[in-house]
Amino acid sequence: MLKKEMQWNIGKQKIVFPMGRPLIMGIINITPDSFSDGGQYLNPQVAADRAFWMQDSGVDLIDLGAESTRPGAEPVSEKEEMTRLLPVLKRCRAKLTIPLSIDTYKSKVCQMAIDHGADIINDVSGGGWDPELLAVVARSPVGYVLVHSHGMPKTMQKEAQYHDIVEDVFNELSVKLDRCLQAGIDKERIICDVGFGFAKDKTQNLILLRRLSRFHDLGRPLMIGVSRKSFLQVFAKRHGVDVEMMNIIAQTVAFWQGVEIWRVHDVVTAVAARDLLEKIWKADSSL
Repeated sequence: MLKKEMQWNIGKQKIVFPMGRPLIMGIINITPDSFSDGGQYLNPQVAADRAFWMQDSGVDLIDLGAESTRPGAEPVSEKEEMTRLLPVLKRCRAKLTIPLSIDTYKSKVCQMAIDHGADIINDVSGGGWDPELLAVVARSPVGYVLVHSHGMPKTMQKEAQYHDIVEDVFNELSVKLDRCLQAGIDKERIICDVGFGFAKDKTQNLILLRRLSRFHDLGRPLMIGVSRKSFLQVFAKRHGVDVEMMNIIAQTVAFWQGVEIWRVHDVVTAVAARDLLEKIWKADSSL
C-alpha cells in the first residue's frame, strides 16, 4: 500500500494522517435504540464520562450521536435529538482535548452542535435528507464526513440495489462530493465513508471491504464504520466468537488498503490493534 499523506481541516485544527497509523473515532450513542449500545449512555454524565475514558484510552476523536440511523430505525424530532445531545456536548466540550464529532443529518441540530463547539459533522445522509445541512456546514469551519447511503433508515435495506456495488457507490460519492464543493465546503474539510450497512446487503459489504482502495480516487481521506455491523455479526455467530474479532479483521483489511480512520465501539481492542499495526508498519522502513 503506497499513497500520499492526507490532511483534514477541521476548524482551526489540521489533522495530518500519519502513514501506517489509523486514527480511531470512538462511538457514543445517546439513544435508547441503537443496535449495539442503545440505552447505555442516555444519562448525560455517564455519556460524558465515557467520552473522557475513551480519550484516556487513546482514541483520536469522539463521535456523539443522539438518533439511531440503523436500518429500520424510527426517526426522532429535532427537539428530541437536541435534548439528548446538548447536555453531553456541553460536558464533553468543557474537558475534551481531542476533536469532537456529531453524528446528525439535520441542519438545525448541526447548527446547534457547531454553536456549542463541535469540530466535525458526521452526516450519514451525505447531505441528502435535509437540504439545508450543507449550507450550514459551509458557513462554518468544521470538518465534514460524507457518508454514502440510499433512502431513509426505516426503509434503506429495500434500496440495496446496484449494478456494480463498488463503481455505483464510487460514482454516487463523487456526485455528492461535487455537491458539497458547490455548496461552499472546502475539499480539505471533507472525508468520505462508503457507508457499510447503509442500504447494502452482506455480500455488498464484503465486496466494498475488499475493494476499499478504489475510493482513494475520490482524493480525500477515508473513514470506515464496520464496528458490530450485522454482516460481521453473522460470521461471529456462525463460528461462536466475539464480534470484536471480526471487527478487527475487517479494520485491518481496511488499514492495508490505506483507510485513515476506524469508527469503533470497542476502543480498547481497536487501540491495541492500531498500536500493533503501527509497530509492524515501522518495522520495515521500505514500506
